[in-house]
Amino acid sequence: MLDSTLFFALAVPAVVLMGMSKGGFSGLGLISMPMLALAISPVTAAAIMLPILIVQDAVSVWAYRRDFDRKILLIMLPGALVGIAVGWFLAAQVPEAAVRVGVGLISVGFVLMYWGRRNVMAEGERTRGSTGAGVFWGAVSGYTSFVAHAGGPPFQVHVLPQRLSPQLYAGTSTMFFAAVNLVKVFPYVALGQFSSENLKASALFFPIAIASTFLGVWMVRRLDARRFFTLIYALSFVVGVKLIWDGIRDLI
Repeated sequence: MLDSTLFFALAVPAVVLMGMSKGGFSGLGLISMPMLALAISPVTAAAIMLPILIVQDAVSVWAYRRDFDRKILLIMLPGALVGIAVGWFLAAQVPEAAVRVGVGLISVGFVLMYWGRRNVMAEGERTRGSTGAGVFWGAVSGYTSFVAHAGGPPFQVHVLPQRLSPQLYAGTSTMFFAAVNLVKVFPYVALGQFSSENLKASALFFPIAIASTFLGVWMVRRLDARRFFTLIYALSFVVGVKLIWDGIRDLI
């Protein structure tokens, strides 16, 4: 893996996009796992990405330490713990090809949801999600985060209609996933996903991970990212379709 040109060609932009996502451009990180899964197995990609995510979380938590919605976190985090536990329990039962299909479906589904709801979100009224819905989507987010670090779409289904300010939304997302990623460490260790090669690969990208997170924090406060997001969502859709195709082919 560490000798693969394809791996590094995909891993560098994947880490940068994840860092910018952690810095405040929530949604960009969605494409990171599918990109890595084009070069290595989704399980290995998840194991490599988790230490990188934790390093990025440390930067973004500091940056948004005063900007987050406590009520949303209190509702969604207990559900996330349940979702992580379910993911851990089912980890050995789900074939790698099925994980690949799942990551692809999450990617494509989120893009379609975004394209379908962006006008509604721009014009609609602010709504406060119910406690039951928050726990449910927190659990779904915890599960998809455990399986493929793809907890963003379920989180956004619950939080986006609440129309938080960009900075408050970024901070709430940061705190939620920082907690989720720390909880995931124990089951990842128990499942033997932190091999020496995986940890070495993670460490190689720490400088890029930190720099890209600071870049995201800087950009979210200064730039209109509409065109940038349009490109990223289009890429996410294409990569997602490719993963679904590959996974179904392997399953058949």
